[in-house]
Amino acid sequence: MASRRLAEADRDGALRAMAAGIRRDADGILSANSIDVATAKSEGMAAPQVDRLSLDRRRLESIAQACEHVADLPDPLSRVQDGWTLRSGPRVRKVTVPFGVIGMVYESRPNVTVDAASLALEAGSAVLLRGSSSALRSNRALVGSMRGSLDAAGISRDAVQLIDDPGRDAVTALLRANGLVDLVIPRGGAGLIRHVVENATVPVIETGVGNCHVYVDEGADLRMAEEIAMNAKVQRPGVCNAMETLLVHVAEARRLLPGLVERLQASGVEVVGCTRTMEIVPGVGRAEELDWDTEFLALKLAVRVVDDLDAALEHIDVHGTRHSEAIVTRSLERAERFRREVDAAAVFVNASTRFNDGFEFGFGAEIGISTQKLHARGPMGLSELVTYKYLIDGAGEVRA
Repeated sequence: MASRRLAEADRDGALRAMAAGIRRDADGILSANSIDVATAKSEGMAAPQVDRLSLDRRRLESIAQACEHVADLPDPLSRVQDGWTLRSGPRVRKVTVPFGVIGMVYESRPNVTVDAASLALEAGSAVLLRGSSSALRSNRALVGSMRGSLDAAGISRDAVQLIDDPGRDAVTALLRANGLVDLVIPRGGAGLIRHVVENATVPVIETGVGNCHVYVDEGADLRMAEEIAMNAKVQRPGVCNAMETLLVHVAEARRLLPGLVERLQASGVEVVGCTRTMEIVPGVGRAEELDWDTEFLALKLAVRVVDDLDAALEHIDVHGTRHSEAIVTRSLERAERFRREVDAAAVFVNASTRFNDGFEFGFGAEIGISTQKLHARGPMGLSELVTYKYLIDGAGEVRA
């Protein structure tokens, strides 16, 4: 019922009310989050994951602002994507419409709770949120605030609901709620995404694990390469668009790696590498075969020295997850070849992989980064959270 009425409701006003409510309820939200963070630390959660879980007033303000940014975006509904007239007379329009009910399954990032709700609402859909148990108190506080704001804005609070059950059976029930849920979007680590994809009977948009690479080409600007590598690995290591493997052309390895590895290690990064990397930088650990396929989501980096662009492309093809890939190069020809041959949602030339982000792309917020090729790919904003239907207007025509 809530989803059917959203398309005609004041969704922009509701999102602004949600932003105001988050500011108003900040003390309670931060108090709940502090308990989640303390519990996570006591249970040995790794530091980058604790960082993703943690809220402070600055982050909470960013979350509120994201609601307002989404409210300021153009309405994604009722857009005519195409139109034509049939030979027999009726007029056809292809028009964007809501999905209906979107289920979101995600791990310990409280900002996703609000991003998912605001994007789904602006796209005219109700949302069922199922975060991880590690963020349960935070999510209860955030969803409680949003539901109260929806009431005040004249929209049913049932348009935003939290599955308040930490058990996996609740997730499985959501994934198989055909006829009640129109779409499920998982966002998290490989295990979560695999569970959703393998168990869902509801349609799924698969957001991707980010085993992302930066390749430093022969003749590259090494100062640029060093800054891009540092940003891609260190700026926020626990997110899906962080670099996990650095590939370096053999002609540049001895000039680049010693200084770069020293900087990385000074920033707390554990560096492991291939045999050639270990020869160039004594003290670097040996990369195991599994490391090339691992999304570390931590201050750990695998480094491989490669013979040429072909070897880099082969490595990315075998080990990449089709998420974010970058080349640092002065060669327009090799840049274009990298763009053409790398199969990924986002391909960067002379820029950090950290830019593969819906907010950075100007989408206001994102519900995830899709690595699949059907319907949506890359950062998913409002345009990816609507579907369409055909509207046909006639004047009594019948088919011969």
